[in-house]
Amino acid sequence: MCGITGFNWKEAKLLKKMCDAIKHRGPDDEGAHVDDTVSLGHRRLSILDLSEKGHQPMYSEDGNLVLVYNGEIYNFLEIKEELISKGHHFRSRTDTEVILHCYQEYGTDCVRHFNGMWAFCIYDKTKETLFLSRDRFGIKPLYYHYENGRFIFASEIKALLEHDIPRKENRAIIFDYLYYNLTDHTEDTFFEGIKRLMPGHNLTFDLNTSKMEISKYYDIHDRLSEGATDCGKLKEIFTDAVRKRLISDVPVGSCLSGGIDSSAIVVTMRKIDPSARIKTFSLRFPDMKSDETVYQKEVSNMVDSVSYSVTPEPSELMRDLQDLLMTQEEPFSGTSVYGQYRVMQLAKDSGIKVLLDGQGADEILAGYHYFHGYYYYELLKGFDITHLMKEANQYYSRSKSLSPMMYLLLRATTENMKKLLYKHRKVPFLSQGFIKENQQRKDSRWHLSSLDEALYESMMVYSLPHLLRFEDKNSMRFSIESRVPFLDYRFVEYAFSMPSEMKINGGVTKYAFRKAMEGEVPQSILSRYDKIGFATPEQKWLREEAMIKLMNGIINSDSFRSRDFWNAVLVTDMYDKMISKEASGIFVGTEIWRCISVELWMRLYIEKQQPLAAMPIELPETWPIKMVKPRETVVETFT
Repeated sequence: MCGITGFNWKEAKLLKKMCDAIKHRGPDDEGAHVDDTVSLGHRRLSILDLSEKGHQPMYSEDGNLVLVYNGEIYNFLEIKEELISKGHHFRSRTDTEVILHCYQEYGTDCVRHFNGMWAFCIYDKTKETLFLSRDRFGIKPLYYHYENGRFIFASEIKALLEHDIPRKENRAIIFDYLYYNLTDHTEDTFFEGIKRLMPGHNLTFDLNTSKMEISKYYDIHDRLSEGATDCGKLKEIFTDAVRKRLISDVPVGSCLSGGIDSSAIVVTMRKIDPSARIKTFSLRFPDMKSDETVYQKEVSNMVDSVSYSVTPEPSELMRDLQDLLMTQEEPFSGTSVYGQYRVMQLAKDSGIKVLLDGQGADEILAGYHYFHGYYYYELLKGFDITHLMKEANQYYSRSKSLSPMMYLLLRATTENMKKLLYKHRKVPFLSQGFIKENQQRKDSRWHLSSLDEALYESMMVYSLPHLLRFEDKNSMRFSIESRVPFLDYRFVEYAFSMPSEMKINGGVTKYAFRKAMEGEVPQSILSRYDKIGFATPEQKWLREEAMIKLMNGIINSDSFRSRDFWNAVLVTDMYDKMISKEASGIFVGTEIWRCISVELWMRLYIEKQQPLAAMPIELPETWPIKMVKPRETVVETFT
């Protein structure tokens, strides 16, 4: 895993500054290619072939191709064997060199041969082009700025900001975040003029004409197959996906929340290598409803692992908040992001450079409870009322919740009614002028009419994209490569091809995967129907006295009250009701946190201020801050 940077002119010092800004992504090595036409930079986190043969930028044998690359191609050995049979010769054991030779053989279609995660740029001197690509599902980030013939790209936004790009907020994206709770859902970022290359897309920049072309090379709709009903096949693909993601020349560990997804990864790791020393990393909150220690211990006992855990405190969140803002680069919803941040820090302190994680499973396998509502609507449209009532009754008998029926009713309402509900119930604190300014903005979720449509939008638009941003930024902040086996494209395509009743059945989500993992994952975990993940006790944290002082300081500041995004009086009133327990469930991850997050982001990135200046916490002088050992780290070996 690495960091890449570049632009279409010669300026070595500026390139160096860009690379230094993302040193955390690759502390093991750095490299640059600068000529009269381009400047390309690289920071390396050594994972495969730790020798200097893996140094980047990497050049083709004839010197006509220059590659900077971030990611892993898990099937590189198979591709390498195929290319050798076609006459190609290799000098290293890296997947980086495979990309170069694959491009020589197949041109821009090379990406269709890859199974992995990537963001790379190939400078083709013969064609005088820059060819950039991002993996099918956007696991690895790639940002760019293009204006007046200048083309700049990087793995992170902070590297782009080393250029003289005007710092201006994207008001439409801020609106989508505050109104719809959407982030990372379009090519636009919170920064005006900075875009992301979307998942499954290629970008070609012509160095002669300074013209840029973007093309889509992958859409899962083109890859669906008939007859995908075999849970055994699903398990087989998953097992191979985990096996491929264990290929490494450095130690590999795994996150372990205690849910089905991470538990399946860990037990599969043990199945693949019975003698491996497995390390797992978890959050624990003793005596809290969100605590999953009992499930984590059950898996650790089963696989005989070394289990590391951390219990963050609200004072630590306050200490790390500025660093977290710098890490994520754009606003985020909720303190669960901080929980993941601390797990990554824990893994770093424990000597791990590669972690497996379960991101993507919920979006692919219908793991969120709101998917029931989409399934009910699909059944209603098909006039299958008997099946609908059976599913609703079975769900209610397990959860005692009517929330899917509420989602069903929302699906059936008109767009005007949805807007009315949002305006008066969901976001009454937003200023009317800001709403009117952005009244043309849409939420694609309002128009979904089936479970498959909801899963696709969840994976490509409103859920997975921001979770992958959190995953990449948090892991790379601590120089860790995070690998996500559920996003192996073979697994995604087979799971997506399954009929709806294989995804939700009997009031249960992830039905096919639960069946596939029977006898592998402990039954107590397969029988879980709650959804926690790396959740944090947000309500409890935010009622702590020190946190109340911090939040009040932000909400009552002149800058917060001067923003035209919201009515500060209404935000204050909503916050006061949360503190007094007159209202609940409206803080972190929803309305108030979104306002706080935007305010702090504006201060830090747009106005270039200390975002928590004059607040009652100790601030680091600059970013990155010195690593701080977790306050409470539990290490257990189960035998």
